[in-house]
Amino acid sequence: MSVDFKRSSRSQVRAISGRPASASTTMELWQGLSAAVVDKIADNWHETTQKYRKGRRQHYFSAEFLMGRALLNNLLNLGLYDEAREAAQAYGVDLSDILEQEPDAALGNGGLGRLAACFLDSCATQNLPVVGYGILYRYGLFKQVFDRGYQTEHPDPWMEEGYPFVLRHEEAQRVVHYHDLTVRAIPYDMPITGYGTDNVGTLRLWRAEPMEEFDYDAFNSQRFTDAIVERERTSDISRVLYPNDTTYEGKVLRVRQQYFFVSASLQQIVDNHKAVHGDFHNFAEYNCVQLNDTHPVLAIPELMRLLMDEQGLGWDEAWDIVSHTFAYTNHTVLAEALEQWEISIFDRLFPRIMEIVYEIDRRFRADLAARGFDQGKIDYMAPVSNGHVHMAWIACYASYSINGVAAIHTEILKRDTLHDWHDIWPERFNNKTNGVTPRRWLNQCNPRLAKLLTEVVGSDEWVRNLDVLAEHEGAADDELLARLNDIKHANKVDFANWIEKRQGVKIDPDAIFDVQIKRLHEYKRQLLNIMYVLDLYFRIKENPSLDVPPRVFIFGAKAAPGYVRAKAIIKLINEVGCLIDNDPEVSKLIKVVFIENYNVSPAEKIIPATDVHEQISTAGKEASGTSNMKFMMNGALCLGTMDGANVEIHEAVGDDNAYIFGAREEELPELRKTYDPRHEYETVPGLKRVLDAFIDGTLSDDNSGMFHDLRVSLLNSNGYEPVDVYYLLGDFADYRQTRDRQARDYADRKRWAQMCWVNIVRSGRFSSDRTIRDYADGPWALEPQAI
Repeated sequence: MSVDFKRSSRSQVRAISGRPASASTTMELWQGLSAAVVDKIADNWHETTQKYRKGRRQHYFSAEFLMGRALLNNLLNLGLYDEAREAAQAYGVDLSDILEQEPDAALGNGGLGRLAACFLDSCATQNLPVVGYGILYRYGLFKQVFDRGYQTEHPDPWMEEGYPFVLRHEEAQRVVHYHDLTVRAIPYDMPITGYGTDNVGTLRLWRAEPMEEFDYDAFNSQRFTDAIVERERTSDISRVLYPNDTTYEGKVLRVRQQYFFVSASLQQIVDNHKAVHGDFHNFAEYNCVQLNDTHPVLAIPELMRLLMDEQGLGWDEAWDIVSHTFAYTNHTVLAEALEQWEISIFDRLFPRIMEIVYEIDRRFRADLAARGFDQGKIDYMAPVSNGHVHMAWIACYASYSINGVAAIHTEILKRDTLHDWHDIWPERFNNKTNGVTPRRWLNQCNPRLAKLLTEVVGSDEWVRNLDVLAEHEGAADDELLARLNDIKHANKVDFANWIEKRQGVKIDPDAIFDVQIKRLHEYKRQLLNIMYVLDLYFRIKENPSLDVPPRVFIFGAKAAPGYVRAKAIIKLINEVGCLIDNDPEVSKLIKVVFIENYNVSPAEKIIPATDVHEQISTAGKEASGTSNMKFMMNGALCLGTMDGANVEIHEAVGDDNAYIFGAREEELPELRKTYDPRHEYETVPGLKRVLDAFIDGTLSDDNSGMFHDLRVSLLNSNGYEPVDVYYLLGDFADYRQTRDRQARDYADRKRWAQMCWVNIVRSGRFSSDRTIRDYADGPWALEPQAI
């Protein structure tokens, strides 16, 4: 062990706890080791920051960054794991116990935020000058707790014990002005270490604070509540990720949040450019801003405001800069899901921004009219129409690059969702299939498999270049396949122990672990999954001698607090789990487990232990999906539709190494013309029994009517959306047949291991390192800048 890290960790622990390390708590040891890591990288971090600010940089704007735990990731990236383990042993504690003290940084929710985190990892590893910008949420999304099977939401105070990897820089604060409020934006920086490099990237997170912390005069006049009103109103801006926007005031808070972080970030970027380069004619040569979805699109009118009002540029010069600065990533094919906000919100919060948006709209309309387009098309595509500001339309008009996140997704954007834009500006459109970092999602979370891969490759080169695994596909002899099965079983034992300790649930590691972990949304079809499980329950009840391999069906998902139907699906899954648990015979064969408060750390436990992963969204609805890539790297087999990145996974591994079912995206329009879900209900064996169980007393929703609503949504049109809009009943028969076949195939353990190996070694194209290279060589035009 290097003396400096040992000495630093000991002194950091002592400074935090005020006691010798041997007398400190495991939480204090975590804080001390974390502070020692920051101490270790401080000089390189500063040097990297100074080097990057002088050249071309990419600024990654995202409302969320789902980072996960930082200490273990940094120890592995920096080659300090063994030293930290020895330090922990010297304190009389196992390092794994220390690592478990770290809370997940509550800075994101689903794939959007995790993608942003993987991208920062890959940028750091490849020495690319990229800085992330977001919000330092106090509570993040929410902590999910089940109460009688219902999701309940609670605050997630992840920073209450302090978080050494987030450092406050009050000297770099910015001021953000609203029409009704002025706030300070305080930056907190998180270091992003790369694997095998000295460069250290930065994630800058902004926290909203009042101009004056406390109204002393009000307090002294006994108006105690008045003394803190402004503070709390300001704190709301960075309190919670995605405030519930089912009310008008919730929408106002969301828009206020979005403007807050883009304004603060752009102020910093503009100030830095002026300090380093003097004027703004070359701003776009040195600065690119990637908009991760529509949440940061207010950056476009805000940069116009800064260039015109603060720096004195005219409209044409400012617009030329803006239109060469921004690149936009679209994450949805659902046009109705693209953000739009009432004009009245903009008028209330920032009239000047609304003036600029109106001028963008006026010039856009004049542009399209000059091109000869009819008024109907112009009104549809205009940034301002029908009393709303359309954020995606502003992004499409102002951005020089518009990308989808999987091959099929990008084609749907060009053909359907954004076809009007593609017709006019086809050169702007490009595809950047998402990826995930093999550092966290294989090397860190699956050390047994990582060790095997290092042995096979002969080095850890695969950690930085996952493509090298493809050269070793032929290494899968009987011994390797047996080891692969042993690794999977050991991982399953670990997960079984973890879930029993965490939730008191006992599961059989010899059973098939069938997993669906992702945000709860109807198009992701967790409902289809649990309908299959309920059907299997009835089949076992009907025929107790049915040959059913033991299976554990594992779910992990949060539903947005205002998404009533998604919360009903969570309740339904938990009710089916209770139904099975209370049956002494069926419970011997199958079990349902719902991972409470699913986030990054539970994902790191379950993904290495998974046999089958469910990627069952309605074809054409999932932009990419990235859990499918994480599972693939870890040797789980995909049960999925031809949707999102599943298409490219299937292309990589072939029919023999994945289980594909369901209607294809190109087939659905024709199928929809004659589709009658009641025909499926009446004719598909077992389906009627499953749907009737929603309302016949088999399952209880406490007379809330939520299960009745789920059933109605599948069988009856409500007038504003098609019946069974996500085609669950249409795909059910094929899904059941394919899933049954997959379960039978599991019995051939050697063949199964061979399929897993093919998935592992062909996963290189789904590394975020490849995605980032595509961005850097394309729209970002970045070169590595090693310190």
